[in-house]
Amino acid sequence: MLDSTIRPLIDPPLDALGALMARLGLSANSITVLGFLIGAGACAAIVAGSFWVALGLVVANRLADGLDGAVARRTGSTDVGGYLDIVLDMIFYSGVPFAFMLHDPANALPGGYLIYSFVGTGGSFLAYAAIAAKRGESTRQQGVKSMYYSFGLMEGTETVAFFVAFCVFPEYFAAMAWVFGTLCWLTAAGRILMAMNHFGGNRQA
Repeated sequence: MLDSTIRPLIDPPLDALGALMARLGLSANSITVLGFLIGAGACAAIVAGSFWVALGLVVANRLADGLDGAVARRTGSTDVGGYLDIVLDMIFYSGVPFAFMLHDPANALPGGYLIYSFVGTGGSFLAYAAIAAKRGESTRQQGVKSMYYSFGLMEGTETVAFFVAFCVFPEYFAAMAWVFGTLCWLTAAGRILMAMNHFGGNRQA
């Protein structure tokens, strides 16, 4: 929901840093993979109960996620880069609640619910993008992307906010996971209704 508001604020510094990295010869794909490895480290820190370390690594992972796009805008985006970006992000997103489940079995039910909700948001997002691409549609509402980004209540900004809150207040993970997961289901429902309204007039879609 807040991504389109945040982008004008974070894009200029990210673009400046991305330009520097491009001049240094770093590729967007290498930053994507490095960011994922940092995210995996964050999950390992959560399992070990090192939540402040995990917080720093979560922030670093999200910084890398912004920088790979900034570098790609300088060096040229590729289909494989866009593919890696979305797939590794989704693995990382699900890895965070799974790590809390491994840290404390009491988190299993709310953590499982949250991962289940990610299937709803991820599936509704990717299906919308696939049909939009088939119809030749595009949008830059949330910046230049490799695929169609449909609006949702829970987007990247909100996800980062919850992940930060998980690490700062791990004792409240269960309560926050129930809230986050429910908001994700509302997002999925909204996207499904939006898709039915937008695509409903084309039987071939």
